[in-house]
Amino acid sequence: MVVKHSSNEKHKEKTAKKAESKTKGSGSAKHLKKQIETEEISDNVAANEPQADRPSKKSNRPENEVVIYNEVEFELREIISNDSQVLIGPPRLTRFERARITGARSLQLSLGAPSLIRVSNDIRDSISLATAELDLKALPISIRRVLPNGHYQDIPIDLMK
Repeated sequence: MVVKHSSNEKHKEKTAKKAESKTKGSGSAKHLKKQIETEEISDNVAANEPQADRPSKKSNRPENEVVIYNEVEFELREIISNDSQVLIGPPRLTRFERARITGARSLQLSLGAPSLIRVSNDIRDSISLATAELDLKALPISIRRVLPNGHYQDIPIDLMK
């Protein structure tokens, strides 16, 4: 069994250990106990304080050097081709798309998903089976290619070369 401590509990333990080591033989134990209690209270107040009230500092730079840009909102809009052609990107799968699809399908196969093609004797692992399914275009999957302006196209694997 693993016991996890929150950072607050670890802080309390460290402070208590420091207090014990400092107070051995001295009469200031009450003073240190009070200090520990006040630290606990200030930690709890800071933890319960809403995020909006606390200044969020993401950079170590001075505030006059930090430039904050407004977020640009855009809607996703689908581009539909009339004659089933690829309008965004190359007309074939990129190596990144191929790797993503092969990896995801290989994981599914290794977790017990049924194969979508007849498995031959030369296929021994889930990666080669996923690659074979992709090459035969047996996967019912579409690729979504998105442009920076929000336009996208969903392209079925069947249309890819």
